[in-house]
Amino acid sequence: MSESRSFGASSTTDEVLESIDLTGTTAIVTGASGGLGAETARALASKGSAVTLAARNVEKAAMVADSIREDGRDAAVEVRMLELADPASVRDFVRQWTADHGELSTLILNAGVMACPLARTSEGFELHFATNHLGHFRLSMGLLDALRAGAPSRVVSVSSGGHLLSPVDFDDIHYRAREYDPWSAYGQSKTANVLFAVELDRRYRDEGLRAFAVHPGMIATDLSRHLTPESIAQIGAMAESGGEAYKPVGAGAATAVWAATAPELDGVGGIYLANCGVAPSIEDGSPGYAAHAVDPHAALRLWKVSETARST
Repeated sequence: MSESRSFGASSTTDEVLESIDLTGTTAIVTGASGGLGAETARALASKGSAVTLAARNVEKAAMVADSIREDGRDAAVEVRMLELADPASVRDFVRQWTADHGELSTLILNAGVMACPLARTSEGFELHFATNHLGHFRLSMGLLDALRAGAPSRVVSVSSGGHLLSPVDFDDIHYRAREYDPWSAYGQSKTANVLFAVELDRRYRDEGLRAFAVHPGMIATDLSRHLTPESIAQIGAMAESGGEAYKPVGAGAATAVWAATAPELDGVGGIYLANCGVAPSIEDGSPGYAAHAVDPHAALRLWKVSETARST
């Protein structure tokens, strides 16, 4: 790891990219129709990366793309439809994107759902796990050859401090026997985001592909649309008790952008990042990671479960 620049919780995307030139690179950002995804796409495009905004709501994403073009007339941005909970949509995205592009430098796995009522996909998978993890797993595997061709390349998995709420319950991932709880469902999907980065990095680092999981911090975005005001207040109180406060979107997206571009991270991967730095374990500080989220045995087990789901 090269000498680190000085960033922290209040650093913004523009600050972490100040000395970075992304001309000639390509990026895909999921969930780019608003919030963190839109800001991530804007920041990468502002430094010369050709960015694909992948979103379920293409109309909103198109408005984001127009805004990016207005800010930078030479910005190369495009919008493509992606519904992560629908395997056919993921396959279509991969097929169409790879037909039009060769190499992929950066894949930002940002899209997600949080604390939803119980819902299942057409395959019978619980919605948080299907959207936040399995959809991104399928997308990453479909784009693997493009990421290899674009090496050195990076995959950034946007997790959350919510992973502290639950490990992956391999005995009943999809709540077929246990009682459903939206927070544990969200928590295990965020744990899966970290485990995915751990195993992806282990498998492909020798080919120049590195992976990172990031905690963006507390940001008020559409992700909280299913929450009651009481739940939002409770989350804020818990975060503040752990030393966190709400961030503006520019600071919330900064860690993912730093993970995708920082020269300080050359030669490392499979780690959990927060506040534009390498996070400690939760025992050593906050925001930190839980041991269950970086367990290599759980990461390998999750990979095998995900491969089975992908093949069905």
